[in-house]
Amino acid sequence: MPPTTTVLRPLGTPLPVGFLGLAAGAFIVSALQLGWIPPHERHAVAVVLVAVAFPLQLLAALIGFRARDTAFATAMALLATGWLVQGILLSAGPVPEARHTLGLFLLVTAVALLAAIAAAGAGKLAASAVIGCAALRLALAGIQQLTRSPTWQDAAGAAGVVLTVLALYAATAFALEDTRGHPVLPVGRHGSGARAVEAGAEPGIRPLL
Repeated sequence: MPPTTTVLRPLGTPLPVGFLGLAAGAFIVSALQLGWIPPHERHAVAVVLVAVAFPLQLLAALIGFRARDTAFATAMALLATGWLVQGILLSAGPVPEARHTLGLFLLVTAVALLAAIAAAGAGKLAASAVIGCAALRLALAGIQQLTRSPTWQDAAGAAGVVLTVLALYAATAFALEDTRGHPVLPVGRHGSGARAVEAGAEPGIRPLL
């Protein structure tokens, strides 16, 4: 019986594009929640979510699965569908009857993201911190939808601003690491992923992005 050969193909890391899509979606929604964008521009916000945040995070998810990082890819897929749902509902206009559905959807997505973080472990602390903050923002937004409380809306908006900063930092750090072949900004790598980066292994070859 002839030996079986497995060929691994190096890939560009999808972490930067995924986190940039997340930053764009989080910031524009937070701006709407905090009153920086007037309510009558909600259709423009919906366009940003559907045309920018959703496809960028979907692309990151697909490449992440290709690179065998199931935890990251799952988180990106969950966030991508979240932007799509929110964008479609926003484009339809204010529909009070949908707030319970949206609120529960956001809450269950937040819980699902915690499962992705648990699967990722401590391999990439910066990436896990971003996903954790995204889960917090979704939970706060879900509670706001269910309660219609301005306090929860402000809390969700503030969490979105923090998430934007974290996502931009992570996107920059992972992009620099991928283009230069070594860590430039701290991303909190541990275990086999850190050893693989130190050895020069590329995404698609090493066990974690």
